[in-house]
Amino acid sequence: MSEPRYWENYTVGDRFPLGSTSFTEQEIVDFARQFDPQSFHVDRQAAAGSMFGGIIASGWHVASKLMRLFVDNYLDTRTALGSPGVDELRWLKPVRPGDTLTAWVECAAKVPSRSKPHFGVIHEHWTATNQKGEVVMTAKGMGMVKRKPA
Repeated sequence: MSEPRYWENYTVGDRFPLGSTSFTEQEIVDFARQFDPQSFHVDRQAAAGSMFGGIIASGWHVASKLMRLFVDNYLDTRTALGSPGVDELRWLKPVRPGDTLTAWVECAAKVPSRSKPHFGVIHEHWTATNQKGEVVMTAKGMGMVKRKPA
């Protein structure tokens, strides 16, 4: 994008594609060993006997890779001011080795800041589906964005 995307440029209901990302068993295991070493993330044999029937990605791994897509394909670093948090994060289906997720973000609402008139808040809904079209993750969060200079 050539022009900065300010708070005023967001329209409630607009959806923005974030792109796609794939998962390998090795990266699932590597991430989980470091951050979420539960057996169904790191041990093929234990995972086979679990309720998942095999290795699955940590939900935190899924969220991290979607955050990377968000930064690479959506976030305007000229106007983004960070986030005050996430209101809801749901992992609805397991993500398995070989899965490719496609994600998008929707502008669900926008609110001007009452205390800091130089920015506003965008309420965003994230959705990610696997290659079968199944929704695997949703999130509701907020982003602070600069307002257009007067």
